[in-house]
Amino acid sequence: LPGQCPMPTITLRQLTGQDDSHIIWLNDSIGIHSQVRENWLAMKNAAIKDGIELCIASGFRNFERQQQIWNNKLSGKKPVKDLNNNPVSMESLSELEQLEAVLLYSALPGASRHHWGTDIDVYAPNLLAQNQKLQLEPWEYEKSGPLAPLSSWLSRHAETFGFYFPYDCYRK
Repeated sequence: LPGQCPMPTITLRQLTGQDDSHIIWLNDSIGIHSQVRENWLAMKNAAIKDGIELCIASGFRNFERQQQIWNNKLSGKKPVKDLNNNPVSMESLSELEQLEAVLLYSALPGASRHHWGTDIDVYAPNLLAQNQKLQLEPWEYEKSGPLAPLSSWLSRHAETFGFYFPYDCYRK
């Protein structure tokens, strides 16, 4: 039932992204924990009724995928952003500062909530302008961003379906 999302059971290997036996695949690339599927579908259907096409941009990630994200940021293949969405000049930072910069938006491999299949990054393609590519950056979801109506809808309804915002504000 919506609002009664069960606390998923998870093994150590699942917790660290080394086993995906707890995942149900919604398509070739998007997976979520099998115990949250019903709540996800209920929330998605409720959003449609309010004109929001709720989709998952990123769900389950295995250890190797999280490691690739992490390594790409540390090596400079992918940009690292600060709290103001400005690129970080990684070469000017100490090793510890580089790690802290990447940790702002990316978890260590083996420590990502995405391994659990319960952390999902969502968006609404019908709210993006034609040919606008999703960046999954905070500005897209803020008051002046294209996904602001989605943020507002989720703020009002996500908890009804057992979903929460673990990163609702910056915590150092």
